[in-house]
Amino acid sequence: MQIHTTITSLRAALEGGGQISFVPTMGNLHEGHAALMRQAGGLGDCLVSSLFVNRLQFGPREDFDTYPRTFAADCEKMAAAGVAHLFAPDEGEMYPRPQSFHVQPDPAQADILEGEFRPGFFRGVATVVMKLFAIVQPQVAVFGKKDYQQLMIIRNMVRELNLPVEIVAGETVRDADGLALSSRNGYLTAAERAEAPRLHRVLQAIRQAIAGGARDWARLEDKAMAELAAHGWAPQYVAVRKQLDLQYPAAHDSGLVVLGAALLGSTRLIDNLEV
Repeated sequence: MQIHTTITSLRAALEGGGQISFVPTMGNLHEGHAALMRQAGGLGDCLVSSLFVNRLQFGPREDFDTYPRTFAADCEKMAAAGVAHLFAPDEGEMYPRPQSFHVQPDPAQADILEGEFRPGFFRGVATVVMKLFAIVQPQVAVFGKKDYQQLMIIRNMVRELNLPVEIVAGETVRDADGLALSSRNGYLTAAERAEAPRLHRVLQAIRQAIAGGARDWARLEDKAMAELAAHGWAPQYVAVRKQLDLQYPAAHDSGLVVLGAALLGSTRLIDNLEV
C-alpha cells in the first residue's frame, strides 16, 4: 500500500490506473470499515481510501480534539483489506486556506434527525466528500448504511450535481449481540457496553411491528423512546421514515427505515434498520 500525504503525489500515482473505487474514512478503523474496503475492492481496478479527521463536521462541543488517531493500526487494517493507495493529508493540504465555499444540503434532508442534534454536520460532510471526490476522482465510492442519513445525502448530492461517481451502500457490521460497530464504542464502560445492544433491539421491535401491520408511527416511536429512557439512556430520536429522503411516511408507504440516536452515559450511539 502506498501512502500519500499530498494531492500531487496521489494524482500522479493514480494516473492511468483504471477504474478507481474509493472508501473515505476518519481513521480509528474497525471491521465495519474493513468490510466496506473489501466490498469496494471488487468494484474497481484500484482501491483508494482516505484518512482525514474533518474539522468541518465537528460541532464546538464535540470530540474533534479527542477523536482517536490510530494511524499505524489503521494502515495495517487498510493494507490487509486490499487498499492500494491511502490518501492521508494534513489540514494544511486539505484546507490550505479557510474554506469559504461549502456544499449546503437541502435543509429538509440535513437539518432533521442527526442534523437537528449536530447543526452544520452534513454541510461539513458534504463539503469534504466533494473535495475528496475532486481529488481522488473515483468511479465508485462505498459508504456504510450505519450512517444512513449521510449515505442518503451523499447519494442525493451526487445525483443532483451530476457527479460521475456511483454510490454503493455497504451493510452495517454488528457484534454478535447486535451492537453496530462504531469508532465511538470504545468510549463505553463495561456496564454501558452490556446495555448498548438495547438500541438495536428497540429498532428491531419497531421493524417487527411494522411487518405485522402496525402503522401508528408516533406510538411506535414513543414506546421505543420510553424503553430506552427507562434503562438509563438519554434518547434523542427514534423515527420511522422513508428510505428515499427520510421524510415522514404515509400509512400506505413502503420502503421505510427506522432510525435511532441516544446517549448512553457520555457516548452517543446511532443505529438504523431498513423495513
